[in-house]
Order: sequence, then C-alpha cells, then structure tokens
Amino acid sequence: MTTLNTQFKLNTGDLIPAVGFGTWQDKDAQEDAVTECLKAGYRHIDTARIYGTEPAVGSAIRKSGIPREKIFVTTKLWNNSHHPDDVGPALDASLKDLGLDYVDLYLMHWPAAFARGDTPIPKDSNGKTITGDTDYVDTWKAMEKAYKSGKAKAIGISNFSRAETERLLKETSIVPAANQLEVHPYLQQSEAVSWFQSKGIHVQQYSPFGNQNEIYDKGQNMGKLIDDSTLVAIGKKYKKNGAQVALAWGIANGNSVLPKSKTPSRIKDNLEGDFKLHEEDLKQIGTINKKLRFNDPSGSFGYKFYVGEEGKA
Repeated sequence: MTTLNTQFKLNTGDLIPAVGFGTWQDKDAQEDAVTECLKAGYRHIDTARIYGTEPAVGSAIRKSGIPREKIFVTTKLWNNSHHPDDVGPALDASLKDLGLDYVDLYLMHWPAAFARGDTPIPKDSNGKTITGDTDYVDTWKAMEKAYKSGKAKAIGISNFSRAETERLLKETSIVPAANQLEVHPYLQQSEAVSWFQSKGIHVQQYSPFGNQNEIYDKGQNMGKLIDDSTLVAIGKKYKKNGAQVALAWGIANGNSVLPKSKTPSRIKDNLEGDFKLHEEDLKQIGTINKKLRFNDPSGSFGYKFYVGEEGKA
C-alpha cells in the first residue's frame, strides 16, 4: 500500500492523521467497517453522538488490539445538549458508549441549540424543530471545562462560519483546535480555509466527495464529483482514481479529510488518497469549483447557517 501517512499538528501540539474514517450513517455496519479501516492502517476515527455509532466504534477499537494512544478519536456534542449544565454529562455519555477515558477531539457539532432533553431532534405539534436558547459561546465555555478536565485532549467546532468563530475568539479563552466543514473540489472555500488556518484552527473536510452521499437533496441530477473528468484525468497520471485525487487535494491544502465507506476495497483505496499532487494539478482542480454546498439544514434546524460563506444561497 502506498500512503504518505501525513499528519498535521493541532494548536494543542498533538498530531492528527490527515486521513480519517467517517462513521456517519449505516449504524449497523460500522463495527465491521471500523474494524476493516483499522486493519487497513487508519488511525483516525470520526464519530458523533447523533450518529449512534459510538458503541460500534469503541467495540472495534477494543477488539483491534491497537493501543488506545495510537488512535485519534473524535466525537461531537449534539444540539440538544448545548446548555452548559448538559455538556459535561453529554461527554461522559459519549465516553461511556465509546468505552474510553478520553477523546482526542470533542467538537460542537453545530452552532445551533435545540431544546434540552433526551430527544435528539425535538419537534412541536407541527413537526417543526424546537430550538433552544443557549448561546454557543456559553456552550463553548462549558466545553473549555471539559478540555481542562482531561476528558477531551482538544476541543473544536463544526459547521461554524468565520463570523461565528470570530465571536468565539473574542469572547472565550481557548482557540478551537479544529473546524469540521463541508469542503471538496466543488465547494473549495479557499478563503475561509485560509482564514481558519491563520487563526491556528485546523480544517477537517467532511463529505470530501461532495454529492457522493445520496442523502443530500442537491446534486442528485448531476454527475458524481468523484467521476469529474478533471479529477479522473489527473488521477490517471498517478494511477489513482477521482476519489483519491479529491482526498489528495484536500491534504495538499493542509486539511484532514474524512471519507466514509463500508466496502473493504474502497476503505483501503481512500487511505491511499494520501499522496502528493503536483502544483499544476492542484491549480487545475482549482478551476472546477462550483461553489456548490450539498449540506445546509438551515430550514429544518431553524437556524441560519453559513451566512456570508461560499455556497450559501
């Protein structure tokens, strides 16, 4: 297997492997998938409370026999636990399901709060999401306590705009270690990525293959990003496929990438997306940006996400 095993340094000083394994969806298939990814050589696993995959991730890690400190594990705080009194218990619940004493990175999944309680997505009688009144700044301050407790070696954010992050930086004391965002060759967000990096915030790319995920409403009536003729042509030069080129592009920009799959051959192929692209190929990929955002739950979550950012209608 040819992979560079690239790692990036977080603002905490810890290293994060450039290729992570995403565990969103297919909950029942995740223990086998994570087992397969660890066998293939992945050492970075991404989960979240809302995914329902924390038990499967934890079980696969335990069964792998790989020392805990060799695996970088991320999970995320869900929107119904934003109240400061709920953050610590939510992390404890995640750690219990993972069977771990700590996570390497704990992210606030969205800047939006839902109503407190055990229901992940609370709805009113009209089926509308019931939002909460907790300010994400107060949630972050509670996450800072989790960081200081040692239960999270780093804390970060997800789906935050630059404006929202700027507010966090002004009103709190710990700079987020990472921001997990939708970034791929069709939504390159170069200015935003550079801005976050300039603040010492590492960017993680979720949905690195864009509309490969069938859950997204947008992108259903267009060709898959991984089949894009530019990516495929570049791939042929390196004996790689379009998906691997999309991953290598992200890594070249200094970002970690989070592909997901339950197919053993694809799991291995994605890890081999960590290779070096020539400068002229990176420039060519820069020309295929469609500023096309596939994931924007603003309507269903009752919150305006990504204001002022690329791909926001």
